[in-house]
Amino acid sequence: MDNKELEQTIIKALDDNKFGSFGTIEAGNKPKVRYMAVFHDGLNIYLATNRKTHKVEELKDNPNAFLLLGYEKGGGKDVLEIEARVAVTKDDSLRSKIWNKSLEEWFKGPDDPDYVVLELEPTRIEYMGKNKEHGVWQAGASVSQ
Repeated sequence: MDNKELEQTIIKALDDNKFGSFGTIEAGNKPKVRYMAVFHDGLNIYLATNRKTHKVEELKDNPNAFLLLGYEKGGGKDVLEIEARVAVTKDDSLRSKIWNKSLEEWFKGPDDPDYVVLELEPTRIEYMGKNKEHGVWQAGASVSQ
């Protein structure tokens, strides 16, 4: 699978999976994982959260994170393992772009001061297809198997 084909396959897997397991490093250098709704625009990946959560504090101390998608009921059977650096943003245009009705359970609206977006900048994405396809995308280069 060439680089362009791998990127398109990864984007399709992102389309097929609306939730993932998001891991950060908490105090004491211990991993912490939680389920989160996943939004994306191509390989730009976003998670909505409250600015007062532990994950926001953890990312201030260590912006490296991991997102696992796939092989779940209601999602695709392809698996993505995503290593990323994460920035916490209150960018109004991004908050509006990500906003949808499902977030009303936690926030008053896209202008809620507690609503922030986690912007994931993937550094490495490992793709494992349901039919044993495999590829590794890396920022700046791609290796497929």
